[in-house]
Amino acid sequence: MRKKPSDFRYNTGDARVPWAAVGENYNVSDILEIIKFLMQGEGPEYEEALRAVRAQLEKLDKVSSPPGKLSLGDKVSEAEAAVDEYLKTKGSLFVTNATAAFEIAYKYANLKEGDEVIVPAITFVATMAYPLSVGAKLVFADVDPKTINMDPKDVERKITSKTKMIVPVHIGGYPVDMDPIMELAEKHDILVLEDAAHAFGARYKGRMVGTIGHFGGFSFHEVKNITSFGEGGILCTSIDGFADEMKRARFLGLDFSEPIKNWLYNVSPIRGKYHPFVPGNCSSTEIQALGLKLQIERNDKIIAERKRAAEYLNSRFAENDAIIPQDLGNEDYEPTFHLYLLQIDPEKAGGDIQTFKKLLAEKGVTNIPHFGPLYKFRIVEEMGYDPDEIAKTCPVCEEVFNRRFTHLPLYGLTDEQLEYMADSVLECVKIMQENRI
Repeated sequence: MRKKPSDFRYNTGDARVPWAAVGENYNVSDILEIIKFLMQGEGPEYEEALRAVRAQLEKLDKVSSPPGKLSLGDKVSEAEAAVDEYLKTKGSLFVTNATAAFEIAYKYANLKEGDEVIVPAITFVATMAYPLSVGAKLVFADVDPKTINMDPKDVERKITSKTKMIVPVHIGGYPVDMDPIMELAEKHDILVLEDAAHAFGARYKGRMVGTIGHFGGFSFHEVKNITSFGEGGILCTSIDGFADEMKRARFLGLDFSEPIKNWLYNVSPIRGKYHPFVPGNCSSTEIQALGLKLQIERNDKIIAERKRAAEYLNSRFAENDAIIPQDLGNEDYEPTFHLYLLQIDPEKAGGDIQTFKKLLAEKGVTNIPHFGPLYKFRIVEEMGYDPDEIAKTCPVCEEVFNRRFTHLPLYGLTDEQLEYMADSVLECVKIMQENRI
């Protein structure tokens, strides 16, 4: 079969001497290995099924042709269109991962040494990586004890004339209270980047989380509610005219509008808030995009299943008032239920969360506070910060992390596993209460 034109640099159509954009295509054996990876098994029946699949792949190989592109092609465009339809946005950008999405937003802000960025005390390191790398000053906002999200009141206390960005993180897919943050941003001319890595499909007061700030970044890493074959991210923006700039920012600033003499394109800087910036390369693959597009179609169903599991756990945990169950949201706060936030009252429970986690682990129930305080990591200290002094400014973070919360899984569990987890939580708290440990 004739190959399709595949890349702006090459002609693989009807040329007598074509130049293939894809250096080496994947063959039947390669594709079978991919199938074996995605559908793992063992035993005679599995091996017999694989032989049948190989036979069909060999038939298909005789009547098919390989793709003309493996990156930044039609599937990437289709995935971006699916995201725009789902989020009601325009110009969403599919990139290698959420960290790359955040970096484009940070670069737009033209962050430099001495600029301040307010981040929550508890989140993943990706939230702070770029500001830390360019010498911007990280300011850690304390957390809301109910949700473990950024506390807008503490954000207000920590804004200075040097504050350039606020980065609310919707931890576990539970929406941050965005209205006061956006009011502060407008008042002080501060950019807001929503770290919505956990929150694809969450809503805040009827608006899709990730579309409220000036930028919103989502993750489709393997642990998220939906994935794009292990890694992938989306960047959205509400800044007028910047969506087209984002497309160029993804791939080194290639500019086809004014190509240089005797060549196909130019390379131009990307417009930032104050001055242009140099983009990097965070190109995404067609396979990643296909995976994302397929899973977007069932995202609402996945969220509903996770919510039912959270509702079950809440109904069970109501038996003991030492357990503080996750807030399930309301018409203004609609989470994705990426994680189940379990808290205990140390006084009522007869011990703190560190004891509880050990007891629960002994029963074979995986649990972990999904993130730790950022300011405790060595990279922060070695970049000149004093963890002990920062801890004094984040007393709620210190309390909830050390004494009160952990996270439980919500998805991929059988009814029996979910019931066992609920039983185990209740039993562990009872052991603590009886022994005061």
